[in-house]
Amino acid sequence: MSAKRTYAAGTDVSAQASRAEIEKMVRAAGANAFMFAEDVDVARVSFRMEGRLLRFDIPLPAPDEDRFLTVLRGAAGRQKRTAVQAAAAYDRVVRELWRALALTIKAKLTAVEAGIVTFEEEFLSHVVLADGQTVGRVVGRQLALHYEGKDPPRLLADYTGGKG
Repeated sequence: MSAKRTYAAGTDVSAQASRAEIEKMVRAAGANAFMFAEDVDVARVSFRMEGRLLRFDIPLPAPDEDRFLTVLRGAAGRQKRTAVQAAAAYDRVVRELWRALALTIKAKLTAVEAGIVTFEEEFLSHVVLADGQTVGRVVGRQLALHYEGKDPPRLLADYTGGKG
């Protein structure tokens, strides 16, 4: 099995530059609000467009994961990285995640602009509902239950947004 590669692998574009590019793209496409937040395990981009609040979450790895602290050196086995090397390895992964999100949003906006899909079709799973969940999370759980044979595919037919 080959190693997983992404279009953003090896990017030199900083996370901050990708965030700025995302904001510029969505504002140019009509977003009238933009927010960025980051915690230890997730980065979040939210914006309002087409009358919808949208959210993209990037799950962030922990800086102390083994993949950052050690490196495989062939026959020599695993060797500890220095603190500077570990920080650089972590930063590389975070840069790649942010670059991948920028490319994702750009592709979505391009597909909508070209008329390949509608805004709703392309961004629906990222629409934030009244209780703070995204449509994708709610529908995803219901679909999983349906395919496990545990629940009919109610989807959002009975979704009340946590209001009973």
